[in-house]
Amino acid sequence: MKYSQKIIGIAVIFTMVFACSTKKDTVINRNYHALTTKFNVLFNGKEAFKIGLKAINETYEDNFWKQLPIEPLAFKEEVLLTEKPKSGQFSGFDAAPSKKETAKATSPFDRAEEKAVKAIQKHSMNIFEKERNRQIDDAYLLLGKARYYSQRFIPAIEAFNYVIENYPDASLINETKIWRAKANIRLDNERFAIESLKYLLVIKDSLEADLPHQIKERGYTALAMAYVQTDSLQKAKESLINATRTSENPTQVARNLFVLGQMYASESKPDSASTVFKRIVNLRKAPHKFKIHAQIAIAKNFPKDSSSAALQKTLRKLIKNRDNRAYLDALYYQVGVLEENKDSISLAVENYNKSLRAQNANPTQNTYTYERLGNLYFKKNAFQLASAYYDSVLQVAENKTALRIRRVKRKFKNLAALIAYEETIKTNDSILKLAAMSVEAQEGYFQEYVAALKKKDEAVAQQKLNQLAFGSSFGSSLQSTSNGEWYFYNGQSLSFGKTTFQKTWNNRALEDNWRWASKRAMNTSTTNSVKETVASKRYDVPSYIARIPTDTIIIDSLKTERNQGLYELGLIYKQQFVNLPLSIEKLERLLTLNPLENQLLSIYYNLYQIYSTLKNKPKETYYKNKILADYAETKFAQIIQSPNQKVTSKKSLSETEKSYKELYYQYKDAQFEEVVQKIDGLLPKIQNPILIPKFELLKAYSLGKYKNKEAYLNAMEFVALRYGNSEEGKKAKQIVAQLRK
Repeated sequence: MKYSQKIIGIAVIFTMVFACSTKKDTVINRNYHALTTKFNVLFNGKEAFKIGLKAINETYEDNFWKQLPIEPLAFKEEVLLTEKPKSGQFSGFDAAPSKKETAKATSPFDRAEEKAVKAIQKHSMNIFEKERNRQIDDAYLLLGKARYYSQRFIPAIEAFNYVIENYPDASLINETKIWRAKANIRLDNERFAIESLKYLLVIKDSLEADLPHQIKERGYTALAMAYVQTDSLQKAKESLINATRTSENPTQVARNLFVLGQMYASESKPDSASTVFKRIVNLRKAPHKFKIHAQIAIAKNFPKDSSSAALQKTLRKLIKNRDNRAYLDALYYQVGVLEENKDSISLAVENYNKSLRAQNANPTQNTYTYERLGNLYFKKNAFQLASAYYDSVLQVAENKTALRIRRVKRKFKNLAALIAYEETIKTNDSILKLAAMSVEAQEGYFQEYVAALKKKDEAVAQQKLNQLAFGSSFGSSLQSTSNGEWYFYNGQSLSFGKTTFQKTWNNRALEDNWRWASKRAMNTSTTNSVKETVASKRYDVPSYIARIPTDTIIIDSLKTERNQGLYELGLIYKQQFVNLPLSIEKLERLLTLNPLENQLLSIYYNLYQIYSTLKNKPKETYYKNKILADYAETKFAQIIQSPNQKVTSKKSLSETEKSYKELYYQYKDAQFEEVVQKIDGLLPKIQNPILIPKFELLKAYSLGKYKNKEAYLNAMEFVALRYGNSEEGKKAKQIVAQLRK
C-alpha cells in the first residue's frame, strides 16, 4: 500500500514538472498554464486594477459648474511624448516591458501591470508562432489598461495592438479596439479613433450579429469623447444618446446623461435639458451625487414663473433628508437663486448664508455664493458689503486665473476706489458741516453726543457687572455641587475665581514667591490715571470742538478734496458701473458746490451724454445749450453739432502735445517728482480725451522711478482699469502682468 502511494506521488510530481514547461503543446501543459494564469497571476492583477479604478471613482471631484468630462480622469498635462502615433499603428511585438522596468510597483495600476507582465513572461506558450495559452490575450488587455491609467498611452496602444494583430477572433477583441481608440483620443489622434469606432459600431454591427449592449455603451461613450475633443458637439450628442439607450453601467450612463443635459442647457434648450436630467433622477442605480445635481440642474434650467414653487418644495425636501448633508451648500444656493428670481431678496440672502455655513462646503460653490451676495448688495448700493463679498471670492477661489475670478477681481478693485471716494466725501461733509456751525450749535451737538456715549458706556458696564454677579452666585453653588468636575472647564466659575483672587491678593506681579508679604501688588496707579485721562477726554466737549478746523486754507482743501471725490465718483458710476442715476446724483450735486472752472465742461458733457442715453429730452437740451453757449469753441461743442464728423482742434491739440513732449523730456532727465506734480495740475485742463491716457501712463512710469513697487503697481493698475481699451491701457496691463510674476 505504501509502495503504491509512493508511485502515485512520484507520478504526480513528474506530471507537474512536465506540465510546467511552456515549450510542449499538450493538453496538460495548456490547461495547467491557463488555470495558473487565470486564477493566480491574472486574478491578482485584476483585483489590483479594480482597487485603482475604485480609488479614481471615489477620489475624483466633479465640478458641476462646468461641463463634466465623459471619462472621470484627471491626467497630468505635462506628458512627455517622444513621438505622436501615426494612424494608431504599432508593431506590438515589444508590448511587454522587461523585468527591470516593472521592478517597483508604486500604485494599484503598477501592480496590475506587474502581474500582467509576469503572466506573459512566465506562462506564455508561443509555439510555432502561435499562442497556446488562451489567457495571454487577457493579460495583454490588462497590461494596456494598466498603462492607460498610468498615463503611458503609447505603450498602452502597443499592448492593445498586440491583441488585435494576434488574437483577431478573441472574445475581447471589440473591447480592446475601444480601449485603443480611447488611448488615441488621449494622444490627440481623434481622427483614427473616430474611424475605428465607426467601423466597429456602425459597419461591423450592421454586417454581423448585433454587438452586446455593454460594447455599444462603451463604444459610443468613447466616440462621444472623440467628438467632444474635436468640438463636434452635435455628433457628440448623437453618440451620447446612443450610449444611453441601455444601462449596463449605470454610473457611466448617469454621467453621459448629465453631460448631454449640460450640452442642451448650453444651447438654451431648457426643455430638452430638463427631460434628460429627469431621466437621471429616475435612473434606479445612478450614483446619488448625479441624482442630487440633476435636481439642481432642473431648477437652474426652469423658467422664472410660478412653477418654481414646486421646484423649491422638492429642493427643501432634499435639504431635510439627512443623506444629503454633503450637498447642502449646492441645495441652499439653488433655493436662494429661486428666491432671488422671485425678488424675495431677504430669503435669498438667508439661503445663501446657509449655503456658506454648510459643513464641508465646496470652495468652488462658495465662490458663486459670495459673488451672488456681492451682486445683491451692489444693486442695493451697499458697496462696502459688496466689496467684502467680492474679496471673499478672491480669498476662496482656487484658480485665480479663471476668467470669472479675474472679472470679480477687477470689480473689487474698482469698488476699492469707489469706497475710498465715498468715505472721503462722507468724512469731509461731516467736518465741513460742523465747521459751518456756530460755537453754540457745536456745543449743543457734542453735548448730545457725549450724553449718548455715556449712556452706552454705562449699559456696557452694567452688563459686565451682571455677568460678574451671575458668575459669583454660580461659582458658590458650583463649589457645593460640582461632584468632582474640573473647575477650569466652567467659564463662569473661572471668572468668579479670578475676581476672588484679585480681592485677596490684589494685582500681583508674575514672578516667583509671589505670596510673600514683602511682595507688593503691581502698581496700577499709572494705568488708572491713563484710563481716567482717556475717559475724561472721551466725555470732554471742548476737546471735540478744538479739533474742528477753523483755518480757511484747511477748510478750502477739504472742499476741494470732496468736490474731486464727487467728480471721480460721477465718472466711475457712469463708465465702470453704468449706474446712471448715481452718476447724475454725484455730478449734479457737484454743480451746486462751485466746482473748479476746468471741471465744468466735463460735467456738462457727461450729464448731456447720460440724459441722452436715458431719453430725457429736457435735461439733454439744457446741458447741450450750456455747452454750445459757454464753450462753443471746444471739441465737445463740435461733437454735439456734428456727431458724424471728425473732430478737429489743432490749436488745443498742439498745445497739449507740446506739454506732453516737455514732460517726457523731463522724465528722461530723471525729474520724476516734478513730472508727477505737473501732470496732476494739467489733467483737469486737458480737453482731448485721447491724450489723457498718455499723461496717466507717463505719470505711472514716473511714480515707479522714485517710489516703491506697490505704488508703481497701483498706478499701472489704475491706467489699466480706467483706460483698458486704449493702447496705453493695454500697455499698462502687460506691465501689471509682469510685475505680478
